[in-house]
Amino acid sequence: MTKSLILIILAAVVILLVILFLTGHKSVHDEVVIQASPEKVWEVLTDTDAYSEWNPAIEIKEGQLTEGEEILFLFIQGPDNQYDIQAKVKAKQENKLLNQVGGTWGVLTFDHKYILEPEGDGTRLIIHEEYKGVGVNFWDPSPLEEVYAGVNKALKARVESM
Repeated sequence: MTKSLILIILAAVVILLVILFLTGHKSVHDEVVIQASPEKVWEVLTDTDAYSEWNPAIEIKEGQLTEGEEILFLFIQGPDNQYDIQAKVKAKQENKLLNQVGGTWGVLTFDHKYILEPEGDGTRLIIHEEYKGVGVNFWDPSPLEEVYAGVNKALKARVESM
Protein backbone atom coordinates (compact mmCIF):
# COMPACT_ATOMS: atom_id res chain seq x y z
CA MET A 1 0.00 0.00 0.00
CA THR A 2 1.37 3.39 -0.93
CA LYS A 3 1.75 6.24 1.49
CA SER A 4 -0.81 8.36 -0.39
CA LEU A 5 -3.41 5.56 -0.30
CA ILE A 6 -2.94 5.21 3.47
CA LEU A 7 -3.44 8.97 3.87
CA ILE A 8 -6.60 8.87 1.73
CA ILE A 9 -8.04 5.99 3.80
CA LEU A 10 -7.11 7.75 7.05
CA ALA A 11 -8.71 10.99 5.86
CA ALA A 12 -11.87 9.11 4.84
CA VAL A 13 -12.08 7.48 8.27
CA VAL A 14 -11.64 10.85 10.00
CA ILE A 15 -14.32 12.44 7.81
CA LEU A 16 -16.69 9.54 8.53
CA LEU A 17 -16.13 9.88 12.28
CA VAL A 18 -16.73 13.63 12.15
CA ILE A 19 -19.98 13.08 10.22
CA LEU A 20 -21.12 10.40 12.69
CA PHE A 21 -20.26 12.69 15.61
CA LEU A 22 -22.13 15.66 14.15
CA THR A 23 -25.21 13.63 13.26
CA GLY A 24 -25.28 11.62 16.50
CA HIS A 25 -28.20 13.20 18.35
CA LYS A 26 -31.37 11.60 19.76
CA SER A 27 -33.69 12.25 22.66
CA VAL A 28 -36.44 10.71 24.76
CA HIS A 29 -39.27 12.61 26.38
CA ASP A 30 -42.18 11.85 28.68
CA GLU A 31 -44.41 14.08 30.74
CA VAL A 32 -47.26 13.74 33.19
CA VAL A 33 -49.51 16.09 35.14
CA ILE A 34 -49.53 15.34 38.86
CA GLN A 35 -52.30 16.71 41.06
CA ALA A 36 -49.95 18.20 43.64
CA SER A 37 -47.77 21.25 44.08
CA PRO A 38 -44.26 21.41 42.62
CA GLU A 39 -42.98 21.40 46.23
CA LYS A 40 -44.67 18.05 46.94
CA VAL A 41 -43.46 16.50 43.66
CA TRP A 42 -39.94 17.81 44.35
CA GLU A 43 -40.00 16.33 47.85
CA VAL A 44 -40.71 12.83 46.50
CA LEU A 45 -38.41 13.18 43.47
CA THR A 46 -35.40 14.16 45.56
CA ASP A 47 -35.95 11.71 48.44
CA THR A 48 -33.66 9.05 47.01
CA ASP A 49 -33.77 7.00 50.23
CA ALA A 50 -37.43 6.19 49.42
CA TYR A 51 -36.87 5.32 45.71
CA SER A 52 -37.11 1.60 46.49
CA GLU A 53 -40.71 2.18 47.62
CA TRP A 54 -41.91 3.58 44.29
CA ASN A 55 -39.23 4.02 41.59
CA PRO A 56 -39.18 1.05 39.18
CA ALA A 57 -36.05 2.13 37.30
CA ILE A 58 -33.53 3.95 39.50
CA GLU A 59 -31.66 3.05 42.63
CA ILE A 60 -29.06 5.50 43.92
CA LYS A 61 -25.98 3.52 44.99
CA GLU A 62 -23.53 6.31 45.84
CA GLY A 63 -23.71 10.08 46.16
CA GLN A 64 -26.42 12.63 46.77
CA LEU A 65 -28.50 14.77 44.45
CA THR A 66 -26.38 17.81 45.19
CA GLU A 67 -25.29 20.20 42.46
CA GLY A 68 -21.76 19.36 41.32
CA GLU A 69 -21.71 15.94 42.98
CA GLU A 70 -21.00 12.64 41.23
CA ILE A 71 -23.59 9.94 41.72
CA LEU A 72 -23.69 6.27 40.85
CA PHE A 73 -27.05 4.67 40.24
CA LEU A 74 -28.41 1.35 39.13
CA PHE A 75 -30.65 1.78 36.08
CA ILE A 76 -33.23 -0.98 35.72
CA GLN A 77 -34.86 -1.57 32.33
CA GLY A 78 -36.01 -5.08 33.23
CA PRO A 79 -35.00 -8.06 35.36
CA ASP A 80 -32.19 -9.02 32.97
CA ASN A 81 -31.28 -5.50 31.87
CA GLN A 82 -29.71 -3.54 34.73
CA TYR A 83 -26.54 -1.51 34.71
CA ASP A 84 -24.62 1.04 36.73
CA ILE A 85 -24.46 4.61 35.43
CA GLN A 86 -22.13 7.33 36.66
CA ALA A 87 -23.50 10.86 36.41
CA LYS A 88 -22.87 14.35 37.69
CA VAL A 89 -25.58 16.61 39.04
CA LYS A 90 -25.17 19.59 36.72
CA ALA A 91 -27.99 21.73 38.10
CA LYS A 92 -30.51 21.58 40.91
CA GLN A 93 -33.11 24.35 41.14
CA GLU A 94 -35.51 23.57 43.96
CA ASN A 95 -39.04 22.74 42.82
CA LYS A 96 -38.06 23.40 39.18
CA LEU A 97 -35.15 21.40 37.72
CA LEU A 98 -32.89 18.44 38.39
CA ASN A 99 -30.27 18.03 35.65
CA GLN A 100 -27.76 15.16 35.47
CA VAL A 101 -25.12 14.54 32.81
CA GLY A 102 -22.73 11.72 32.01
CA GLY A 103 -21.36 9.31 29.45
CA THR A 104 -18.21 9.28 27.36
CA TRP A 105 -17.56 12.41 25.30
CA GLY A 106 -17.61 11.77 21.57
CA VAL A 107 -18.98 8.25 22.00
CA LEU A 108 -22.28 8.69 23.86
CA THR A 109 -23.24 11.34 26.38
CA PHE A 110 -26.53 12.04 28.09
CA ASP A 111 -28.12 15.19 29.48
CA HIS A 112 -31.04 14.09 31.70
CA LYS A 113 -33.57 16.62 33.04
CA TYR A 114 -36.53 16.47 35.37
CA ILE A 115 -38.45 19.70 34.78
CA LEU A 116 -41.30 20.73 37.07
CA GLU A 117 -43.81 23.32 35.82
CA PRO A 118 -46.87 24.54 37.72
CA GLU A 119 -50.04 23.66 35.82
CA GLY A 120 -53.38 24.70 37.30
CA ASP A 121 -53.61 23.10 40.73
CA GLY A 122 -50.92 20.59 39.85
CA THR A 123 -47.48 20.11 38.37
CA ARG A 124 -46.36 19.07 34.91
CA LEU A 125 -43.34 16.80 35.35
CA ILE A 126 -41.21 16.42 32.25
CA ILE A 127 -38.44 13.86 31.87
CA HIS A 128 -36.27 14.81 28.91
CA GLU A 129 -32.96 13.24 27.97
CA GLU A 130 -30.65 14.24 25.11
CA TYR A 131 -27.99 11.89 23.73
CA LYS A 132 -25.01 12.89 21.62
CA GLY A 133 -21.98 11.18 20.13
CA VAL A 134 -20.90 8.73 17.44
CA GLY A 135 -22.50 5.77 19.24
CA VAL A 136 -25.95 7.37 19.13
CA ASN A 137 -26.14 6.54 15.42
CA PHE A 138 -26.06 2.83 16.26
CA TRP A 139 -28.38 2.85 19.28
CA ASP A 140 -32.16 2.92 19.71
CA PRO A 141 -33.16 4.84 22.85
CA SER A 142 -36.91 4.24 22.38
CA PRO A 143 -37.08 1.54 25.12
CA LEU A 144 -36.03 4.28 27.55
CA GLU A 145 -39.21 6.23 26.76
CA GLU A 146 -41.18 3.29 28.17
CA VAL A 147 -38.97 3.22 31.27
CA TYR A 148 -39.35 6.96 31.85
CA ALA A 149 -43.13 6.72 31.30
CA GLY A 150 -43.13 4.09 34.04
CA VAL A 151 -41.12 6.36 36.33
CA ASN A 152 -43.55 9.24 35.73
CA LYS A 153 -46.56 6.97 36.32
CA ALA A 154 -45.06 5.62 39.55
CA LEU A 155 -44.08 9.11 40.77
CA LYS A 156 -47.59 10.39 40.03
CA ALA A 157 -49.14 7.51 41.99
CA ARG A 158 -46.72 8.03 44.90
CA VAL A 159 -47.27 11.79 45.16
CA GLU A 160 -51.04 11.65 44.72
CA SER A 161 -51.39 8.93 47.38
CA MET A 162 -49.65 11.04 50.03
